Amino acid sequence: MQIRYGYRIELLCEQPTDLLTLIDVHPSRRHDLIRPDEMRVTPLAGAGEPIPVSQHLDAFGNICRRLKAPAGGVSLACEGLIYDNGEPDRVDLAATQVAPADLPDEVLPYLLGSRYCETDRLADTAWQLFGQVEPGWARVQAVTQFVHNHITFGYAFARNTRTAFEAFNERIGVCRDFAHLAIALCRCLNIPARYCNGYLGDIGVPPDPAPMDFNAWFEVWLGGRWHTFDARHNQRRIGRIVIARGRDATDVPMLTSFGPHTLRRFEVITEEVESEPLRAMSRLVPARQGAHIAA
Repeated sequence: MQIRYGYRIELLCEQPTDLLTLIDVHPSRRHDLIRPDEMRVTPLAGAGEPIPVSQHLDAFGNICRRLKAPAGGVSLACEGLIYDNGEPDRVDLAATQVAPADLPDEVLPYLLGSRYCETDRLADTAWQLFGQVEPGWARVQAVTQFVHNHITFGYAFARNTRTAFEAFNERIGVCRDFAHLAIALCRCLNIPARYCNGYLGDIGVPPDPAPMDFNAWFEVWLGGRWHTFDARHNQRRIGRIVIARGRDATDVPMLTSFGPHTLRRFEVITEEVESEPLRAMSRLVPARQGAHIAA
Protein backbone atom coordinates (compact mmCIF):
# COMPACT_ATOMS: atom_id res chain seq x y z
CA MET A 1 0.00 0.00 0.00
CA GLN A 2 0.93 3.65 -0.24
CA ILE A 3 0.58 5.97 2.74
CA ARG A 4 0.42 9.73 2.49
CA TYR A 5 1.86 11.55 5.47
CA GLY A 6 2.96 15.01 6.45
CA TYR A 7 2.66 17.99 8.74
CA ARG A 8 2.34 21.76 8.88
CA ILE A 9 3.75 23.64 11.85
CA GLU A 10 3.80 27.40 12.35
CA LEU A 11 5.75 29.08 15.14
CA LEU A 12 5.54 32.74 16.06
CA CYS A 13 8.81 34.23 17.34
CA GLU A 14 9.40 37.81 18.48
CA GLN A 15 13.12 37.54 17.77
CA PRO A 16 15.42 35.22 15.78
CA THR A 17 15.25 31.83 17.48
CA ASP A 18 17.36 28.70 17.00
CA LEU A 19 15.36 25.54 16.41
CA LEU A 20 16.17 21.84 16.40
CA THR A 21 13.63 19.52 14.72
CA LEU A 22 13.25 15.78 14.87
CA ILE A 23 10.35 15.07 12.53
CA ASP A 24 11.93 13.38 9.50
CA VAL A 25 11.05 9.78 8.69
CA HIS A 26 13.64 7.54 10.33
CA PRO A 27 16.60 6.33 8.22
CA SER A 28 15.36 2.74 8.55
CA ARG A 29 12.33 3.66 6.43
CA ARG A 30 13.97 6.01 3.91
CA HIS A 31 14.29 3.21 1.35
CA ASP A 32 10.48 2.95 1.33
CA LEU A 33 9.93 6.57 0.28
CA ILE A 34 8.25 6.81 -3.11
CA ARG A 35 9.29 10.43 -3.53
CA PRO A 36 11.45 12.93 -1.60
CA ASP A 37 9.83 14.56 1.43
CA GLU A 38 12.13 17.49 2.12
CA MET A 39 10.98 19.91 4.80
CA ARG A 40 9.79 23.24 3.39
CA VAL A 41 10.90 26.14 5.58
CA THR A 42 9.44 29.59 4.96
CA PRO A 43 9.29 32.78 7.06
CA LEU A 44 5.85 33.86 8.27
CA ALA A 45 6.51 37.58 8.04
CA GLY A 46 6.21 37.89 4.26
CA ALA A 47 8.97 37.25 1.77
CA GLY A 48 12.50 37.08 3.10
CA GLU A 49 15.87 35.49 2.63
CA PRO A 50 15.91 31.68 2.34
CA ILE A 51 16.37 30.04 5.73
CA PRO A 52 19.45 27.78 5.85
CA VAL A 53 18.81 24.30 7.24
CA SER A 54 21.51 21.80 8.20
CA GLN A 55 21.00 18.10 8.89
CA HIS A 56 22.75 15.48 11.02
CA LEU A 57 22.13 12.18 12.81
CA ASP A 58 21.85 12.26 16.58
CA ALA A 59 23.33 9.72 19.00
CA PHE A 60 20.36 7.38 18.43
CA GLY A 61 20.49 7.50 14.63
CA ASN A 62 17.55 9.89 14.19
CA ILE A 63 17.52 12.66 11.57
CA CYS A 64 17.81 16.12 13.12
CA ARG A 65 17.61 19.51 11.40
CA ARG A 66 18.95 22.83 12.67
CA LEU A 67 17.68 26.24 11.61
CA LYS A 68 17.13 29.76 12.88
CA ALA A 69 13.55 31.05 12.76
CA PRO A 70 13.51 34.75 11.84
CA ALA A 71 11.71 37.40 13.85
CA GLY A 72 8.03 36.97 13.08
CA GLY A 73 8.15 33.22 12.93
CA VAL A 74 8.52 30.30 10.59
CA SER A 75 6.43 27.67 8.80
CA LEU A 76 7.62 24.05 8.58
CA ALA A 77 5.83 21.71 6.18
CA CYS A 78 6.33 18.29 4.67
CA GLU A 79 4.38 16.04 2.29
CA GLY A 80 5.46 12.47 1.76
CA LEU A 81 4.39 9.21 0.14
CA ILE A 82 5.76 5.94 1.43
CA TYR A 83 5.42 2.28 0.51
CA ASP A 84 4.24 -0.08 3.25
CA ASN A 85 3.80 -3.86 3.03
CA GLY A 86 0.34 -3.57 4.57
CA GLU A 87 1.08 -6.18 7.23
CA PRO A 88 0.21 -5.62 10.89
CA ASP A 89 2.94 -5.46 13.54
CA ARG A 90 4.83 -8.72 13.64
CA VAL A 91 3.90 -11.35 16.27
CA ASP A 92 6.47 -13.86 17.51
CA LEU A 93 5.06 -15.82 20.41
CA ALA A 94 8.26 -17.86 20.63
CA ALA A 95 10.51 -14.81 21.08
CA THR A 96 12.61 -15.41 24.17
CA GLN A 97 14.01 -13.06 26.77
CA VAL A 98 17.78 -12.57 26.56
CA ALA A 99 19.81 -12.48 29.76
CA PRO A 100 21.55 -9.14 30.39
CA ALA A 101 24.99 -10.80 30.12
CA ASP A 102 24.16 -11.94 26.58
CA LEU A 103 22.80 -8.64 25.24
CA PRO A 104 24.68 -6.71 22.55
CA ASP A 105 26.53 -3.70 23.93
CA GLU A 106 24.32 -1.23 22.03
CA VAL A 107 21.17 -2.68 23.65
CA LEU A 108 22.33 -2.33 27.26
CA PRO A 109 21.34 1.37 27.66
CA TYR A 110 17.70 0.37 27.17
CA LEU A 111 17.80 -1.59 30.43
CA LEU A 112 18.60 1.52 32.47
CA GLY A 113 16.34 4.09 34.07
CA SER A 114 15.88 7.39 32.24
CA ARG A 115 14.23 10.81 32.69
CA TYR A 116 10.65 9.56 32.31
CA CYS A 117 11.16 5.88 33.16
CA GLU A 118 12.13 5.50 36.83
CA THR A 119 13.06 1.85 37.15
CA ASP A 120 14.16 2.33 40.77
CA ARG A 121 10.64 3.38 41.79
CA LEU A 122 8.82 0.64 39.88
CA ALA A 123 11.06 -2.42 40.26
CA ASP A 124 9.23 -4.01 43.19
CA THR A 125 5.86 -3.39 41.56
CA ALA A 126 7.00 -4.89 38.26
CA TRP A 127 8.17 -8.14 39.83
CA GLN A 128 5.07 -8.40 42.02
CA LEU A 129 2.81 -8.00 38.98
CA PHE A 130 4.72 -9.97 36.34
CA GLY A 131 7.33 -12.09 38.08
CA GLN A 132 5.23 -15.23 37.67
CA VAL A 133 4.54 -14.67 33.96
CA GLU A 134 6.62 -16.70 31.53
CA PRO A 135 9.63 -14.64 30.38
CA GLY A 136 9.65 -13.52 26.77
CA TRP A 137 6.75 -12.52 24.56
CA ALA A 138 4.10 -13.52 27.10
CA ARG A 139 5.62 -11.30 29.78
CA VAL A 140 5.82 -8.25 27.51
CA GLN A 141 2.25 -8.81 26.37
CA ALA A 142 1.15 -9.02 30.00
CA VAL A 143 2.84 -5.67 30.67
CA THR A 144 1.20 -4.16 27.59
CA GLN A 145 -2.23 -5.43 28.60
CA PHE A 146 -1.82 -4.15 32.14
CA VAL A 147 -0.77 -0.64 31.08
CA HIS A 148 -3.56 -0.50 28.51
CA ASN A 149 -6.14 -1.28 31.20
CA HIS A 150 -4.48 0.69 34.00
CA ILE A 151 -4.29 4.13 32.31
CA THR A 152 -7.30 6.07 31.08
CA PHE A 153 -6.53 7.84 27.81
CA GLY A 154 -7.54 11.45 27.21
CA TYR A 155 -6.03 14.44 25.41
CA ALA A 156 -7.08 16.64 28.31
CA PHE A 157 -4.73 14.57 30.50
CA ALA A 158 -1.60 15.58 28.54
CA ARG A 159 1.28 16.85 30.70
CA ASN A 160 4.79 16.87 29.36
CA THR A 161 6.38 16.39 32.78
CA ARG A 162 4.48 13.21 33.73
CA THR A 163 6.79 10.26 34.41
CA ALA A 164 6.08 6.54 34.29
CA PHE A 165 5.79 6.39 38.08
CA GLU A 166 3.35 9.30 38.07
CA ALA A 167 1.33 7.72 35.26
CA PHE A 168 1.14 4.52 37.30
CA ASN A 169 -0.24 6.39 40.29
CA GLU A 170 -2.44 8.92 38.47
CA ARG A 171 -3.81 6.32 36.01
CA ILE A 172 -4.39 8.90 33.28
CA GLY A 173 -2.37 10.05 30.29
CA VAL A 174 -1.77 10.19 26.55
CA CYS A 175 0.12 7.80 24.29
CA ARG A 176 3.56 8.82 25.55
CA ASP A 177 2.51 8.00 29.13
CA PHE A 178 1.37 4.52 28.09
CA ALA A 179 4.73 3.99 26.38
CA HIS A 180 6.76 5.32 29.30
CA LEU A 181 5.07 3.10 31.87
CA ALA A 182 5.36 -0.02 29.70
CA ILE A 183 9.03 0.74 28.99
CA ALA A 184 9.83 1.25 32.69
CA LEU A 185 8.11 -1.98 33.72
CA CYS A 186 9.88 -3.96 31.00
CA ARG A 187 13.27 -2.58 32.01
CA CYS A 188 12.57 -3.50 35.63
CA LEU A 189 12.05 -7.07 34.37
CA ASN A 190 15.42 -7.01 32.55
CA ILE A 191 13.79 -6.61 29.14
CA PRO A 192 15.43 -3.86 27.03
CA ALA A 193 12.79 -1.38 25.89
CA ARG A 194 12.96 1.85 23.87
CA TYR A 195 10.60 4.69 23.04
CA CYS A 196 9.35 5.29 19.48
CA ASN A 197 7.31 8.03 17.89
CA GLY A 198 5.98 8.50 14.40
CA TYR A 199 2.94 8.43 12.18
CA LEU A 200 0.08 5.97 12.74
CA GLY A 201 -3.07 6.41 10.68
CA ASP A 202 -6.44 4.72 11.09
CA ILE A 203 -5.60 1.90 8.67
CA GLY A 204 -7.46 -1.36 9.22
CA VAL A 205 -9.32 0.06 12.24
CA PRO A 206 -12.47 2.18 12.64
CA PRO A 207 -11.68 5.85 11.92
CA ASP A 208 -11.00 8.01 14.97
CA PRO A 209 -13.05 11.23 14.69
CA ALA A 210 -10.43 13.22 16.62
CA PRO A 211 -7.84 15.13 14.56
CA MET A 212 -4.63 13.28 13.75
CA ASP A 213 -1.41 13.62 15.70
CA PHE A 214 1.93 11.92 15.97
CA ASN A 215 1.86 8.70 18.03
CA ALA A 216 4.12 7.01 20.58
CA TRP A 217 4.71 3.29 21.10
CA PHE A 218 7.61 1.12 22.29
CA GLU A 219 9.91 -1.65 21.15
CA VAL A 220 11.48 -4.48 23.17
CA TRP A 221 14.50 -6.68 22.50
CA LEU A 222 13.49 -10.34 22.45
CA GLY A 223 15.07 -13.26 20.64
CA GLY A 224 17.84 -11.15 19.14
CA ARG A 225 15.75 -8.42 17.53
CA TRP A 226 13.45 -5.48 18.29
CA HIS A 227 9.67 -6.05 18.38
CA THR A 228 6.88 -3.45 18.32
CA PHE A 229 4.29 -3.15 21.10
CA ASP A 230 1.64 -0.49 21.67
CA ALA A 231 0.17 -0.15 25.16
CA ARG A 232 -2.13 2.71 24.11
CA HIS A 233 -4.00 0.66 21.48
CA ASN A 234 -3.04 -2.87 22.58
CA GLN A 235 -3.47 -4.31 19.12
CA ARG A 236 -1.28 -5.03 16.13
CA ARG A 237 -1.59 -2.08 13.79
CA ILE A 238 -0.87 -1.46 10.10
CA GLY A 239 1.18 1.35 8.61
CA ARG A 240 3.46 2.61 11.37
CA ILE A 241 6.03 5.09 10.06
CA VAL A 242 8.84 5.55 12.58
CA ILE A 243 10.28 9.03 12.99
CA ALA A 244 12.58 8.59 15.98
CA ARG A 245 13.71 6.19 18.67
CA GLY A 246 15.33 6.86 22.04
CA ARG A 247 15.37 5.99 25.73
CA ASP A 248 12.21 8.03 26.33
CA ALA A 249 10.55 11.24 25.12
CA THR A 250 13.53 13.29 26.33
CA ASP A 251 15.61 11.94 23.44
CA VAL A 252 13.06 12.52 20.69
CA PRO A 253 11.32 15.91 21.10
CA MET A 254 9.58 16.84 17.88
CA LEU A 255 10.86 20.38 18.10
CA THR A 256 13.22 22.12 20.49
CA SER A 257 13.17 25.92 20.62
CA PHE A 258 16.12 27.76 22.14
CA GLY A 259 13.99 30.77 22.98
CA PRO A 260 10.33 31.75 23.48
CA HIS A 261 7.78 31.00 20.77
CA THR A 262 4.05 30.51 20.28
CA LEU A 263 2.67 27.50 18.42
CA ARG A 264 0.16 28.96 15.94
CA ARG A 265 -0.53 25.92 13.80
CA PHE A 266 0.08 22.19 14.16
CA GLU A 267 -1.42 19.72 11.69
CA VAL A 268 -0.65 16.10 10.90
CA ILE A 269 -1.93 13.73 8.22
CA THR A 270 -1.51 9.97 7.76
CA GLU A 271 -3.74 7.98 5.44
CA GLU A 272 -3.70 5.16 2.94
CA VAL A 273 -4.06 6.28 -0.68
CA GLU A 274 -4.41 4.56 -4.01
CA SER A 275 -1.39 4.49 -6.30
CA GLU A 276 -1.73 7.99 -7.66
CA PRO A 277 0.22 11.28 -7.73
CA LEU A 278 0.59 12.97 -4.38
CA ARG A 279 -2.27 15.40 -3.83
CA ALA A 280 -2.24 18.76 -2.10
CA MET A 281 -2.66 18.48 1.64
CA SER A 282 -6.00 20.24 1.66
CA ARG A 283 -7.52 17.89 4.20
CA LEU A 284 -5.17 18.67 7.03
CA VAL A 285 -6.89 19.46 10.29
CA PRO A 286 -5.67 20.81 13.63
CA ALA A 287 -3.83 18.19 15.63
CA ARG A 288 -4.93 16.68 18.88
CA GLN A 289 -3.76 18.31 22.07
CA GLY A 290 -0.64 17.08 23.77
CA ALA A 291 1.98 17.13 20.99
CA HIS A 292 5.44 17.03 22.53
CA ILE A 293 7.31 20.29 21.93
CA ALA A 294 10.29 21.14 24.05
CA ALA A 295 11.13 24.76 24.88
